Order: sequence, then C-alpha cells, then structure tokens
Amino acid sequence: MSTTPETGTLIEERVETDYRLEEGDHERFSHYAPKDKIMAALIEGTPVRALCGKVWVPTRDPNRFPVCPECKEIYESLEE
Repeated sequence: MSTTPETGTLIEERVETDYRLEEGDHERFSHYAPKDKIMAALIEGTPVRALCGKVWVPTRDPNRFPVCPECKEIYESLEE
C-alpha cells in the first residue's frame, strides 16, 4: 500500500466545427431547407444545408431571390 497520492492526466476534449461556406451561383437563389433548421440558423447564426447541398448562413429575405432549380427539383421529387 502506497502513501503517495495517485496522479493522472486530465484530458479536455474540445469539439470544433469547421463550416466551409460555399461560393458560386447558389448565392443568387433562395434555397429549400428544413424550417426548424432555418429558424435555428437565423437565431444562432449557424450554417444550414439546403436540399441541393448548398451550405450557408441565412441572413437575407428569401423572397427577394428566385428559387434554386436544384432545390425545387429535389423537393418536387420528394412529394411523389
């Protein structure tokens, strides 16, 4: 039996999320994404992924832009 205190290592785990926002023609469209994700993104300022794969932080009025053709096509195929 030892009288010396036990020593150990405490490891602090930190999770970092690397959001790589995409550039390109997708900026000219409004995109379809789950409403709950969009609301959370608007409040928290976090990125969301659209049906077409575009990753962005919603900040603008989507009614000012035409709907993304890829998002629209995917959404319509889900309704079938």
